[in-house]
Amino acid sequence: MTEKTFDAGDFTLEHVREHVWELPQEGDMRVPARVLANEALLEQISDDKTLEQLRNTTHLPGIQEYAICMPDGHQGYGFPVGGVAALDAEDGCISPGAVGYDINCGVRMVKTNLTYDDIQGNEEELLNSLFANVPTGLGGGAVVDNAPVEEILDRGVEWAVEAGYGVEADLAHCEDEGVRPEADPQTVSQKAKDRGRNQAGSLGSGNHFLEVQRVTDIYRDDVAAEFGLREDQIVVLIHCGSRGLGHQVCTDYLRDIEQTHEGLLNQLPSKELAAAPAGSQLAEDYYGAMCAAINFAWTNRQLITHQTRQVFERVFDRSWEEMGMELLYDVSHNIAKKEVHTVDGEDNELFVHRKGATRAFPAGRPELPPAYREVGQPVIIPGSMGAGSYVLRGGEHSLEETFGSTAHGAGRLMSRTQAKNEYWGEDVMDDLREDNQIYVKAESGATVAEEAPGVYKDVDDVVSVSDALGIGDTVARTYPVCNIKG
Repeated sequence: MTEKTFDAGDFTLEHVREHVWELPQEGDMRVPARVLANEALLEQISDDKTLEQLRNTTHLPGIQEYAICMPDGHQGYGFPVGGVAALDAEDGCISPGAVGYDINCGVRMVKTNLTYDDIQGNEEELLNSLFANVPTGLGGGAVVDNAPVEEILDRGVEWAVEAGYGVEADLAHCEDEGVRPEADPQTVSQKAKDRGRNQAGSLGSGNHFLEVQRVTDIYRDDVAAEFGLREDQIVVLIHCGSRGLGHQVCTDYLRDIEQTHEGLLNQLPSKELAAAPAGSQLAEDYYGAMCAAINFAWTNRQLITHQTRQVFERVFDRSWEEMGMELLYDVSHNIAKKEVHTVDGEDNELFVHRKGATRAFPAGRPELPPAYREVGQPVIIPGSMGAGSYVLRGGEHSLEETFGSTAHGAGRLMSRTQAKNEYWGEDVMDDLREDNQIYVKAESGATVAEEAPGVYKDVDDVVSVSDALGIGDTVARTYPVCNIKG
């Protein structure tokens, strides 16, 4: 009986089981690589350099079990977006390129007790008010001018709550309660701090957005009830990261690591995977700086949450507490965290790199907040402006399959350049409003063209693979009402 394979140019993937494809270990690969996808998604994944980058990832010292590509995977900087790699925290390394430039780009969902009927007729007022009160676009603009960046880097969302930009419940519903204690502001360059100082509380540009949505479908009634979700409910999705500060941290450490650890770099097939050996000074410094940037990104999303609550108060003439505007969860991608995972029957501390991948811990994992420890971690997977987004919960097989991870979005099909050649931003906005009753406002028509619905993979496919593999269980689907972008 011939084993099923998938041929993609220089790569032949072996079919392990449904939705699991393996690139066998050969040559200098330290482990095999795995792609989690159906055949339609696999065709798209094989269209760019994703498989080459995934294979390159297997050369990193200390990598465990296999390098993994999620169903939304596509080509990134050195390491594929949608990639997961767990590297031994004692004998392995940590790689800024495997984290990415937008450290802790992530997404949070804010619930309300409003229904779609409550919103209808107010869409334009809400859209314009959100756009006026949440800074967007390249460069500066912030909720907090001349922010105390050192304190934000050190304390994360704790600072925001203390300063009046949130409540204690926000901490309880954020990954790691909104603060990485290993953060070391001293390892963040002055240039990075200066870039972040006037960007605290801003969306930025590119694929970042704030979107008001309605819940259209519930798939697991019991889990949705635990999450506080119901059909026709209005929720708000906020997607952004660490802005120029995180970008500068990555730039600084990539350069320093390339110069200091040239010997390790020469062993890797791509200099974009430049890594610092675990235990080295640069590994320690980068981890401290990355954790500080993580804190900045969480605070950034918290400040935008504060602005959003104030806008809703003005538009609907009642307090945000009366509207039930509570945080469901804030999840991170573009991150490398020390976590303990079982490998070959033994518990090991690993640097789990998730670049364009989301942590998806199942029920019982001690890192989860008490509110979700018995049901599993909420996972938020945004789709494009014209498609739905999804709420999942960490699946029971995620730890054994993916080091507790799943996808982070729909995943791009087109480059930004190609998208701008194919779409005209004003047309995209007009079509969304006329055909789908989705209201969009952006700093630039070019940004809308770059983020047109046709630029992305089918988020339904991505989520169905996650659900079928038991790494992220589908709980609810949402659909856009209005969206602001940089």
